[in-house]
Amino acid sequence: MKLQMQSIHFTAADHLKSYTTEKVSKLETFFDRITDGEVFFKLQNEKPEANKLVEIKIHVPGETLIASEEGKTFEEAVDLATAKVKSQLLRYKGKMQERH
Repeated sequence: MKLQMQSIHFTAADHLKSYTTEKVSKLETFFDRITDGEVFFKLQNEKPEANKLVEIKIHVPGETLIASEEGKTFEEAVDLATAKVKSQLLRYKGKMQERH
């Protein structure tokens, strides 16, 4: 899967990028027809707690699955967002199997 990452108003560290790549790549074990994905990292200055926002977009045939989560760390937000995308993928996969 091709994965693009963008950090808005800061530069993401290499360990964050590799952590995110590892987590998002695991989604392919649940559905192998993922075409590509995008991850956005944002710092929200108006919130003192849980000010790290991660948005994940996963493209599958005919659909785009989106999840965004906030956390105290980007890793925490990545974990929460990938869990949301995982459940969306499983629902999508179930719908695809019902059609066939």
